[in-house]
Amino acid sequence: MSDLAHEIADTVRRCPDVADLSGGPFGTVATYLPGERVSGVAVRDGEVEVSIVAQMGRPLPEIAEEVRTAVAPLVGDRPVNIYIGGIR
Repeated sequence: MSDLAHEIADTVRRCPDVADLSGGPFGTVATYLPGERVSGVAVRDGEVEVSIVAQMGRPLPEIAEEVRTAVAPLVGDRPVNIYIGGIR
């Protein structure tokens, strides 16, 4: 799971309209690993949550779909929920 969380985070950061990952409200969107925390990506058995800070400009639903499409090949059949944690 650790490699997957990092791989998802790296993929999301490469999306052109993503300024950064966000821990979400109270830092709850994260994957906890031994000795570290991958903030902004929560990998669970039944789903994946990603919380981003979006770049201002494009409609937010388009940005969310772009992120969902980018990580889909990594997560198998798990649904991917995208949260917008802020805008820059």
